[in-house]
Amino acid sequence: MSTKTSDPRCQHAEAITTGSIKSNRAVSNNLITSYSRSNQKASALKVFQTIPSPNIVSWTSLISSFSNSSNAILHFISMLRHPTTNILPNARIFASLFKTCASISGYSFAFQLHSVAEKVGLSTEVFTGSALASLYCKAKCPDDARKVFDEISERDSVCYSSMVVGMAQNGKPVEALSYFVEMRRGGFASTMYSVSGAFKAVSEMATLEQCRIIHGHSVVIGMDLDVVVGTSLIDGYGKCGLVKEARGVFNELEIKLNLIGWNAMMAAYAQHGDIDCVIELFGLMDMKAIKPDEYSLLAVMSGFCNAGFVQETERWFKRMVEEYGLEPWIEHYTCLVTALGKQGRFEEAEKIALTMPYKPDAVIWRALLSTSAYGGNTDIAWRMSEKLLDINPYDDSAYVLLANGFAGAGRWDEVKEVWKRMKDRRVRKEGGRSWIEVRGEVHEFLAGDRRHDRKDEIYAKLEELMESIEKLGYKPVWSEVLHEVDEREKREVLMHHSEKLAFAFGVLDGVAPPGKAMRIVKNVRSCRDCHEAFKYFSIIYEREIIVRDVNRYHRFLNGNCSCGDQW
Repeated sequence: MSTKTSDPRCQHAEAITTGSIKSNRAVSNNLITSYSRSNQKASALKVFQTIPSPNIVSWTSLISSFSNSSNAILHFISMLRHPTTNILPNARIFASLFKTCASISGYSFAFQLHSVAEKVGLSTEVFTGSALASLYCKAKCPDDARKVFDEISERDSVCYSSMVVGMAQNGKPVEALSYFVEMRRGGFASTMYSVSGAFKAVSEMATLEQCRIIHGHSVVIGMDLDVVVGTSLIDGYGKCGLVKEARGVFNELEIKLNLIGWNAMMAAYAQHGDIDCVIELFGLMDMKAIKPDEYSLLAVMSGFCNAGFVQETERWFKRMVEEYGLEPWIEHYTCLVTALGKQGRFEEAEKIALTMPYKPDAVIWRALLSTSAYGGNTDIAWRMSEKLLDINPYDDSAYVLLANGFAGAGRWDEVKEVWKRMKDRRVRKEGGRSWIEVRGEVHEFLAGDRRHDRKDEIYAKLEELMESIEKLGYKPVWSEVLHEVDEREKREVLMHHSEKLAFAFGVLDGVAPPGKAMRIVKNVRSCRDCHEAFKYFSIIYEREIIVRDVNRYHRFLNGNCSCGDQW
């Protein structure tokens, strides 16, 4: 199509010249859409205002033109109040308005609009239902999204994509993958949104085989070179601990990738504390004149923080402001505070937390509590725990970290006092959970778990492994359990932590063939004893063991960990 005919102003001039704009309302409706696609919304509105008697198509075109702003809602209200028409909204108007509400966080109006859609019988129509389900997911109401989805009369790939993406964004990766599988079994085509949502789900669970399966699916359907899917794949492989595979995808798509893709690759390296590769990519961005954003600098700072380079973390924080002109987010301040805490500069870190332009959140105080407790500064740790409990009196991490800090210092009376406070306030410690994937199936273990079908074999293998590492010099870190428990009971408690059970099962089942790493995911911070034990496990296992805890990745090999004992 020529520039002349694609320019809505040329189309408009021709319609005026021929007189069709007065005789044919469809011409005006098409012009509204054309102006909207050219991002000339003011002109679209002027055309609409010349229509003597707008019909439902006219209103749909106008409202859709303003779907990313509150003006869409104002035009919808005008439609309902229009004196010369008696028009009820159609499914496309509802879909457009739900999209508007999601983009401007207008959830209160959206819930009222849902009632209107119910009254006119359009809430179960596929256009309306898909947009409504997506909105509820963005409003952090996944259960309501599920109810809307279940009521949709005839589903398509769009409504399935809404659920896959929505569940993944709400921290429900299992549900997201279930919808993806249901979509494929129903014969619906995958979209770039459903595939990228599936990648996000597997990255949350760090399920390697599932990631590879979906990667294969994206290749088969020809979406592996799509920028959105490729970026999700980089993120997925990175969070599964396969940074080499993530880099392979990155290299293949480098010419196409936008800043989001570069940030995903840098973040993958940063999680592993591989600061050399983070800086390498940052330098390549500079060479290609790709301007970094806040996420880029966050990847660099978190990489230095994870690697334990405090001065570099400080230097890049200053560069962010002075050289790149970017305003640090609370996440950047958290990196800086954490790095200072690791170096024992607690007072300086606390001052930054109290003077930064954001109200300190639980993550900030938990970082200082963790570094001070494990650094042996129990007085600072006590104060940080109080700040954390001021935000949430039922935050179990405040008690657990503080108790471990006192235990490490041998101050057992204070340990008892912390546990007593926790008991009096009826706060429960979050149980340790670990996952290991075997041939595409995820096995979950709790501390002291006896639910697995092969529990007897698992416990026997774990006993054998513990005896082997004790011969190599492993000594239990008793501070992780209560002082008054006798040594035999302490050993039982420590030995049966969830990640140790997962490891024993992995060895028993031969989950990782020779030359391949074993991968375990844990929901909380790895304790000192497990961290020490896994160093020895990597010696007797004679291959790499990768553990992803709530803080970062740990790569154990030949008796060492990539975190440098800083986590």
